[in-house]
Amino acid sequence: MATSFDYWNDCVDVQDMEAMWQEPEVSTEWLDAGETKGNKVHLSRDPDGEPYLTQTEMKAVADIIVRRHYDSQIQPDMICAVAELASDRQPLSTRWYDKKTKETALGIMQILPKTAEWLVRDLGYQAYEVEGNPDILYRPFVSVYFGAAYIKWLSNFEEEERSEEFVVRAYNGGTKKATHKSTLQYWKRYLSVKESLPSRRFVDEGPSVNNAHSSTAQAAPATQNTNAPSEKTGCTFTT
Repeated sequence: MATSFDYWNDCVDVQDMEAMWQEPEVSTEWLDAGETKGNKVHLSRDPDGEPYLTQTEMKAVADIIVRRHYDSQIQPDMICAVAELASDRQPLSTRWYDKKTKETALGIMQILPKTAEWLVRDLGYQAYEVEGNPDILYRPFVSVYFGAAYIKWLSNFEEEERSEEFVVRAYNGGTKKATHKSTLQYWKRYLSVKESLPSRRFVDEGPSVNNAHSSTAQAAPATQNTNAPSEKTGCTFTT
């Protein structure tokens, strides 16, 4: 793989880096880890040396993208849960290969380049240029932007308001399999992951005396398993 990220600064622009520092939980996490504003910020690494976003960082990216581009029309927790299942929050993830298009899904939200190009060309999501530059999908903000765009499109598929279950299962397997048994297990896993997100636990339990986020913020991906069965966990373009 030609693309590699050692620091946050390698995969975000200056504006996005500043936005991350302005998120209180992110700045606290980074400062506690010994990072300093104005210097490069290290990406966390799993035991295999692969970079990943902490749950705090993932939530911040989702929040920023939703506020900036989607007027809070999408649940950040939905984005976070999909990212957890799709890539374990690993920006350089390439888990799924589409035999039909001969493309590999890329990044945190596992977006197919042709899906991103379609979102730009036909639906007007033009914040980032993808055509001729598919590696841009490895960048967390870019991946989340297009993942959220696809989620929004699915939410009103064929001009009909769709349930969260339909959206999640269609994101996994395409709209034709949104009610098929092959995507049911993915939906169940999604519900479990979403319920276990730090933001959900905070809502359910309230803050503890200690920082309620600190015990989970630096956790490595929970589903790190290279022997897991292959499944279509990407943003497919199957309508």
